[in-house]
Amino acid sequence: MFRIRRVHDALLPINRQAIEQSQVIIREQFKDVADYKIREIPEKLLNPMKFKFRTVLFVCDDSKGRVKGFALFSAEPNLRFGFLDLIALSNTSKGGGVGAALYRRVQEECVSLGFEWLIFECLTDLPQYNPEPQTLKANRSRLRFYERMGARPVSGTLYERPRKANAGNAYFMMVDDLERGASLEQERAQQIASAVLQRKYKKTMSSALIDEVVNSFADDPVAIRPYVYVKKRKPRHFPAVPDDEKIALCVTDRHDIHHIKDHGYAELPVRVSVIKSELDKTELFARIPLRHFSERHILAVHDRRFVNYFREVAQQIDPEKSLFPDVFPIRKNIGKPRNVPSHAGYYCIDVYSPINRNAYLAARDAVDAAMSCAQAIENGRQFAYALVRPPGHHAGHDSFGGYCYFNSTAIAANYLSRYGRIAILDLDYHHGNGQQEIFYRRSDVLTVSIHADPAYEYPYFSGYREEHGEGEGSGFNLNLPMPRGIDGVAYARTLDRAVSRIRKYRPDVLVIALGLDTAQNDPSGSWNLLGEDFYANGRRLGALRYPTLVVQEGGYDCSVLGKNALAFLTGLWEGRNQ
Repeated sequence: MFRIRRVHDALLPINRQAIEQSQVIIREQFKDVADYKIREIPEKLLNPMKFKFRTVLFVCDDSKGRVKGFALFSAEPNLRFGFLDLIALSNTSKGGGVGAALYRRVQEECVSLGFEWLIFECLTDLPQYNPEPQTLKANRSRLRFYERMGARPVSGTLYERPRKANAGNAYFMMVDDLERGASLEQERAQQIASAVLQRKYKKTMSSALIDEVVNSFADDPVAIRPYVYVKKRKPRHFPAVPDDEKIALCVTDRHDIHHIKDHGYAELPVRVSVIKSELDKTELFARIPLRHFSERHILAVHDRRFVNYFREVAQQIDPEKSLFPDVFPIRKNIGKPRNVPSHAGYYCIDVYSPINRNAYLAARDAVDAAMSCAQAIENGRQFAYALVRPPGHHAGHDSFGGYCYFNSTAIAANYLSRYGRIAILDLDYHHGNGQQEIFYRRSDVLTVSIHADPAYEYPYFSGYREEHGEGEGSGFNLNLPMPRGIDGVAYARTLDRAVSRIRKYRPDVLVIALGLDTAQNDPSGSWNLLGEDFYANGRRLGALRYPTLVVQEGGYDCSVLGKNALAFLTGLWEGRNQ
């Protein structure tokens, strides 16, 4: 079994290992590739402006992360073509469909980017340039493979003649029309040939020789050799979004067991269903299963006494009733509370957050969904979205409140922190007091929150500008409180401040606590963000190009909740690929 996936960067261990194994394959099989070109692959993935092309790496690996093969691809959006630099298999992975799977993935990438052509070089099968029978046989086999995939050589130009620049070998310029059945016009072919030669051979070919080769594309349209090795091939359909590029989606399907029917309770099961119905209208999401994780991940963030209390008391409550805390100790330096319902106020921060029989189970599932998405990021996904309820960002180390019981965002962020630096950006209308408290003394997790000023809005006692962190965490908490009535323009300016701080921190993973209660007319907020604002904000964050985990938090206007969630996530995805 194997999978094909895109490696966006070298931030996470799984990607660093894939790049290193690909570099080994290049060194073993391509002796003519300069070592500095091999070493610069990680930088190419992150810095396309420096290299003029956007470099894309696809790897084929197994469940243990062993790379069976790779394809290195360069995107040229202005001329709308992709160039396949290398495709190679490890010495132990010849055959088995790996090469075809990698090539198909490159085709899919071209189509998803709106490109019209896939271009690459391939050694010729012309006898005059292949005096050795074994070499001629190998080249014919290679061209047979590419014909099956839909690529053929341009004929009748100087491109295929041997040049010192490519060690005296003769290469075809191969073209794949990506199943469009299109002709390649002369002017376009010359532009593509010039771009390829300038990029690949600028240091070894003179400008005059490059011009001579480019000008040899004299036919209009350019002659493309008919199929020689394949008599009939079946065209293939390309998906709108390649599977490995989709946003991994994990939904807590059992969330509706937690249904508080008391008057005024806004955190309702319909919140998830209206978001999911909008996401289902697109091909942007790949559903992943919810896995169940050990309680130790919760205990790494939450106090054991609090966790035990929540679990045990939830089991005691009548299934048809909800317990609303109504007695709160003024100080917590009192005797240890007993695990009885009447002591709920010891752990709760408000009167809005009841415990019922299923609250614990639903909160546990929310954690598992967030962890499932965190694991998807760990395994190489660029984006993952945990569509969960109840939310979690108000749950602190030993407290619950604001409809939140376990802090799923913090638990997932803590899990990912073992791989590097994590930035949490809380976009809920209300301050993410839970994350702030949990990570307030840590420097490996940056917490940033854009929220309503706690001078007038819940949770009132945290979220002020002067709260910067303590001890080792000093300077690693940023609160950006804002006044009532702001619009998308004012919000965007504040988001720029948050982005600037995140960039300076240079995290390995970005975790977003996505509250949609910032929308105009949301019953729990006072701001006026519209669908286009959510899209623009998502696009701004996607452009950061960090592996990104999104966990659903607030948002209670179900007439626009799904549309705003889709707008944000679409912007996030498109921002990464802009």
